[in-house]
Amino acid sequence: MSVREPLTVAIIGGGFAGIGSAIRLKQSGIEDFAIIERGERVGGTWRDNTYPGAACDIPSRLYSYSFAPNPDWSHTYSASAEILGYIDSMVEEFGLASSIRFGHNVNGVRWDEEVGLWHIDVDGKDSISARAVVMASGPLANVSLPAIDGIETYEGHKIHSARWDHDYDFRGKRVAVVGTGASGVQIVPELVKQAEHVKVFQRTPGWALPRTNLRTRSITKEIYRRYPKVQALARQAWFWGHESVALGAVWESPATSVVETVGKIHLRLQVKDPWLRRQLTPQFRAGCKRLLMTSEYYPALQKDNCTLVTWPIARIAPKGIRTVEGVEHQFDCIVFATGFDVSKTGTPVPIVGRDGRVLAQQWKTGARAYKSITVSGYPNMYFTFGPNSGPGHSSALVYMEAQLDYLVEAIKTVVDRDLIALDVRKDVEDAYNVDIQKRLAKTTWNSGCSSWYLTESGFNATMFPGFATQYTNQLKTLKLSDYTLTERTGSNAVVRAGESEVVTAI
Repeated sequence: MSVREPLTVAIIGGGFAGIGSAIRLKQSGIEDFAIIERGERVGGTWRDNTYPGAACDIPSRLYSYSFAPNPDWSHTYSASAEILGYIDSMVEEFGLASSIRFGHNVNGVRWDEEVGLWHIDVDGKDSISARAVVMASGPLANVSLPAIDGIETYEGHKIHSARWDHDYDFRGKRVAVVGTGASGVQIVPELVKQAEHVKVFQRTPGWALPRTNLRTRSITKEIYRRYPKVQALARQAWFWGHESVALGAVWESPATSVVETVGKIHLRLQVKDPWLRRQLTPQFRAGCKRLLMTSEYYPALQKDNCTLVTWPIARIAPKGIRTVEGVEHQFDCIVFATGFDVSKTGTPVPIVGRDGRVLAQQWKTGARAYKSITVSGYPNMYFTFGPNSGPGHSSALVYMEAQLDYLVEAIKTVVDRDLIALDVRKDVEDAYNVDIQKRLAKTTWNSGCSSWYLTESGFNATMFPGFATQYTNQLKTLKLSDYTLTERTGSNAVVRAGESEVVTAI
């Protein structure tokens, strides 16, 4: 066990969520925290995803924190390097560098009831103790190659989109791309420019909408810099524009048909061949899988050195990929734009709570939490982008910002009242999740398609069934009546139900 004094807060993960948590804690007056980061620099997803064409499909004004506005975004939609630079700038602006512990790979977190602390085990280093823990590791933090038969026998070069090999030269190479989701449709146009030939293996086509990526004019940047309220208004305009998309992307409605019509027009304008259009036309309602934002993917598929393969993959062979009709496609390199270890039925690291309960066991049939942030039996632990907090139409950072304000108020309550533990009530958590699943049954995500949002049994542990405003509004107050409070009384600890007091988030 570490000889250091326990921290007030340990933040696990140095991506958007971890950096945002640190900023909001610091702004609330809590500075005794550390960001525990396994890598050698901050950035999370945007540090890891550096594949050619990597960019955000949400406008930069909305894919950033309102409490850390950036007037200098170069385009409507920013590339990964610029987003990573924004994260770096927040570390500098808010003086967080000294609070980051790099090279700390967490391999377990456990609650110590006797002392009211979380102990965080770190590979090759002393453990870290803290009164509260923020799990900010993110839903796409861990990746692995997909479970395809024969993958270990392949003799060529393998690359995962989130672990890109920048030293590999694609010139003159025969390349396969497995996966046609958000990463795949960004990678293919770039590889087509370099490789001798690219074959794209598509399991199911997705709904693709046009993305117009305009350069931000210098005068616009200057206005935003001088008048921050103007930039805030621009952010609000983007917010409400995306909020309206929920009518078609979250629930099946006449607006869903409008989204599909836009997708079909986009496909017809960009793809002239009727057979290729048929192969690229989804057979599920728009929104059931993640909407793809791209104006480059369809043209790339029609290049002379690109082929779309729609036969299912049977196995990976030593020289390439065999499809179910018996054809073996041979390649120098296979790029996997799939294979993320999304925590739908487990946890990114082992977490042991009260009475030795293991969160991965509780979540084996599907992850559940109260308002996606707290889980009963794991006091003073807070999840960012936890179960059922995924947006299907808006920016993840809009949801995350509301989470940060809520968890900061919870931590302030623990600190200000010198509580041993603040633990959400089991009955409250259960009632919340029953309601969430009832609402999810009426959404497009549960309308019949197979997606990474769902477990193998069809349980949706990922998405929030509503507008962004509904999600953020529920986090504006911390109701202590939803929690039990463990208080210090001399040498004893007393557990009682929280009172009806409501604490307003930042």
